[in-house]
Amino acid sequence: MGESNGRKWIDSKELLHKSDISRATLNNYIRLGIIPRPVVKNPKNLKGTKLGYFPETVLDTITEIKRLKEEGKPMEAIAREVVLLERSAYEGPERRDVVRPHTDQKVSRTSVQLPDGGLRLTLDELTTPAYLLNYQFEIEWINEAAERNIFGKPIRTMRDVELRNVFRLFLSWEFNHFVKNWEEFLNYHMGFYKVKTDRGQLCQLYTGMSGRETEYLEAAYDRAEKMPREKMYRHRVDIEGADGSREKYVVYTTFFREGMFFLYEKAGKAQAGISEFLSNRETVVRDLLQQRLPTLVSFSVLVADLQNSVRICAELPPEEYFELINSMWRILEESFRRFNGIYGKRIGDGVVYYFLKKQDPEYLMNSINCALAIREKMADFSNQWKTRKRWLNDLHLNMGINEGQEYFSTTAPSSTNIEFTALGDTINYASRLSNLSRFGMILTTKNVMNHLNDDDRKAIRYGITKRSEDRDVFVENVFSRVDDLLRGNETWRQRFADIATLPVTEITDRKMVIPK
Repeated sequence: MGESNGRKWIDSKELLHKSDISRATLNNYIRLGIIPRPVVKNPKNLKGTKLGYFPETVLDTITEIKRLKEEGKPMEAIAREVVLLERSAYEGPERRDVVRPHTDQKVSRTSVQLPDGGLRLTLDELTTPAYLLNYQFEIEWINEAAERNIFGKPIRTMRDVELRNVFRLFLSWEFNHFVKNWEEFLNYHMGFYKVKTDRGQLCQLYTGMSGRETEYLEAAYDRAEKMPREKMYRHRVDIEGADGSREKYVVYTTFFREGMFFLYEKAGKAQAGISEFLSNRETVVRDLLQQRLPTLVSFSVLVADLQNSVRICAELPPEEYFELINSMWRILEESFRRFNGIYGKRIGDGVVYYFLKKQDPEYLMNSINCALAIREKMADFSNQWKTRKRWLNDLHLNMGINEGQEYFSTTAPSSTNIEFTALGDTINYASRLSNLSRFGMILTTKNVMNHLNDDDRKAIRYGITKRSEDRDVFVENVFSRVDDLLRGNETWRQRFADIATLPVTEITDRKMVIPK
C-alpha cells in the first residue's frame, strides 16, 4: 500500500519477516488488542490475492512487546502497558506525549487504552464493589471493595461456604448495624432467588436457620418480585451507613451457568472500562472461576484409570488410540452426570470426579453407584473393541473411591481451561487405590463404608478376596489393610508403603439392580 494519508504501511508477510515473530503470535497480539486489525486489500501486482496491511509503527510496538516480555511481564500486563504507536493516527489533540523508557523518542499513549478506544480492565483492577454468588446464594468470589463498602467485614477469611450465604449475612446483626437499609439489599437478592427456587426450600438455605429467620425470609419471598431473565439486570440502590452517610450505586447483575455476578458502580463516578468488562462474559467467568475462594467441603471422590494404557497405545495407530480414549470418556460422562459427579481433571488416561455432600445428600452412594455403572458400560465398550480389532485385550477402568473434608477450589492450567480440585489426603488415597486396583476392581476405604447408613451398606456386596489353600475365596463384609493384601509381593508392598495401614475393601456389585 505504500503511503496513505501520510501514513506508511507494511504487509503481513514483510511484518513477520522484519519482526521475526510467528503468524500465531501476530494473531494473538491482534486478539489481545495490542495492535490493530489489518486492512485487507489486493496488492497491485498480485491479482486475486489479498494481504493484510498494518501501520509501519507496528514494528516499534512489537519491539516494545519483546522488551516487556524480557522483563518477565505477563501478556495481560503488556496489553495495558505497551506503547501503542499505531494509535497516533487516530488520536485527537488531547493525547499526551510521554517518553518511552530507554529512548528519547516521544510517542502517543494512554496507559491502558486499546486501539478501539476501550479499556482492558481485569478482575483484579476493579475498584468498585463486586462479588460472585453460586445458586445456593453463597459468595464464591468477592473483592476488597465489596467487603469494605457493602458487607463491612472480611468475607474471604470464611472457609465454611455456608457462613458466606448472602442471606445469612444480610440477617446478621453486624450487617443490620453497618447498613441501615439492609432490608433493601435482602429483598433485591430475594428477587433472584425467587426466579430459580421454590418457597419451600428457604428453610434449607443454610444450617442453623432459626424459626424467626425462616419466617422473615418467607415473608420477603412473598413480597419479592421475580427479576427478569436477562443477560444483565440493572438496579439503583442507596447504601445508608450507620454513621448517616449515603452512597448511590447502580448494581449490575450478570448471570452465568456458574452463578450470578454483582457489580456496584457509584452513580456519577463510573470506573472506566466497566461496560467493556461486563460485556466480555467469557473472560469474566473464566477469571472468576480461577479466583474462586477455597471452601472446606465434605465430598466423595472417584478416580478411574485405564489399565495397560501404555501397551494399548503402542498397539494401536495414533488416530485409533485417540478415538478409543475420547469415545470411552464420552460414554462414561453420561454416568457421571446422572450421579451428580463434578469433573475434576484428567490425569493421563485417568479421570477424577467429585461428589459434593452439599449438592447431593446421597453423594456417597452416588459415587459408588457411578463406579458400578461405569464398570458395566466398560464391559460393553471393551467387547465392541474386541470385535472390531479382533484382539484379546480387555479394557478395564480401575477405580478408587474415598471420602473426606478438604478445601475445594479451582485451578487454571491454561487461560481456557478450569479444573476443580481438592487438596489433601482424600484425593491422594483415592488415586493410590485406583493404582492398586486391577481388572476393573472398585476399591474403597473403610471410612466410606462407615459413613453409609445401614440400608445403603446392606445393599452393597463388598469384601476381600483371600487365598485359602489352592483357591481364592471372596469373604463378604470384611476389610483388609493394604499391606496385608500385598504379602508375598515385595515390589508392590514397597510401591504402596505410604498407604500400607489403610483399611480397604472391594465393592463388587449391588444386591439390588441399578437402573441403566
